[in-house]
Amino acid sequence: MSINETVDRNSAEPSTTTGAYDLVLRGSQVLTAQGIGPREVGVRDGKIVAIEELGAQLVGERVIEVAEDEVLLPGLVDTHVHVNEPGRTEWEGFESATKAAAAGGVTTIVDMPLNSIPPTVNLEALNIKREAASKNAFVNVGFWGGAVPGNKQDLRELHEAGVFGFKCFLLHSGVDEFPSLSVDEMEEDMAELASFDSLMVVHAEDSEIIDSSPQASGSTYSRFLDSRPRSAENSAIEQVIDRARKTGARAHVLHLSSSDALDMIRQAKAEGVKLTVETCPHYLTLLSEDIPDGATAFKCCPPIREDANRDLLWRGLQDGIIDCIVSDHSPSTVDLKDVENGDFGVAWGGVASLQLGLPLIWSEAKKRGISLEQVVSWMSVNPSKLAGLSNKAVIEEGRDADFAVFAPEESFEVDVQNLHHKNPISPYQGKELQGLVRRAIVAGTDVDFQTPHGQLIRREN
Repeated sequence: MSINETVDRNSAEPSTTTGAYDLVLRGSQVLTAQGIGPREVGVRDGKIVAIEELGAQLVGERVIEVAEDEVLLPGLVDTHVHVNEPGRTEWEGFESATKAAAAGGVTTIVDMPLNSIPPTVNLEALNIKREAASKNAFVNVGFWGGAVPGNKQDLRELHEAGVFGFKCFLLHSGVDEFPSLSVDEMEEDMAELASFDSLMVVHAEDSEIIDSSPQASGSTYSRFLDSRPRSAENSAIEQVIDRARKTGARAHVLHLSSSDALDMIRQAKAEGVKLTVETCPHYLTLLSEDIPDGATAFKCCPPIREDANRDLLWRGLQDGIIDCIVSDHSPSTVDLKDVENGDFGVAWGGVASLQLGLPLIWSEAKKRGISLEQVVSWMSVNPSKLAGLSNKAVIEEGRDADFAVFAPEESFEVDVQNLHHKNPISPYQGKELQGLVRRAIVAGTDVDFQTPHGQLIRREN
């Protein structure tokens, strides 16, 4: 069934029946906390207020019949998105990014504090970012703050203003206006964050190891891979664990690519260190062995690694060592990817995949015998827990009416010209994927890609 055949059944006259809902969704496959089953969901004022067995005939001013080949999912939550507006809107912007999110079934994003100008390192910058997002958000948008040298005094104020935590780098961030912290500076800021129970999210690569590694240049991917060795990730993650243990702070390791670190992460969690970990679709679906020379669309930091490493990351997810799958949507202009020359030493390091995350992960998970329910846990439930969004990520009474209508058996070929993110470049170009998002709903309202209805969200108290 095509998206155009999904039925919107509008009453000829709005129902005046007592207890009628603004929206009712009915389907044979609805994912709730009890699993996938036949249900009806009633929505009022943007909230889920009723869940009944299919056949209850809930009355709604608007009714969506979820087709037999579709599953009604909770909207996904992506806590690692670089929108880059204001300042680098030619790379991406809130309009294009949130349209891409909606087209991928992501109804809530949390924006990273860098690559925009100014970076989100003080209250003034946060307000500038919020103003930019308020006009063009097609999904819900929240914000991380940044931890950089000299802004320790701004951290509490940003926390009280509603950021979800603070990002830091342990090596050059790629942009000069967002400088990195030393490990000791990170510890000092962690101690500050622990005093008001905020979260430090860390780009964990050791700058000294990378500086002493072979420099990336030229078109050969293996040379770029050698320039960002696993040991750099492993060392930095060890430091994050050590300083989280010392300070009692909550810490989160961003975009894990090195499977070597899994054992120390497992041990730290067992010990009681307040540690969470994410990985990304590119580490779970792409292989270094398959990357052609000069294919700089594949460049990201840390890098895409080998087949055996990928298998271990999947095992880490299944064992609960890795908590979340998020996009690390890090777009740039096509020229910054140095496509013409294909030089991995020159190209910007980042993969734009916000629209494709669910089909990418579902395509690979299905091959591995992993359920759709588990995928949604990694891509919605756990990122929501990370950000403390108790009203998202589950179809349950009292939660926000954010949904994705997903056709898990429909396949499609990736064409960058049909993606909503701003710059048409992707390592997934031409890739055949399974699973298509046919519809996104935010607070009970369909995303129509014409009128932005997304809300700016803040950390819950």
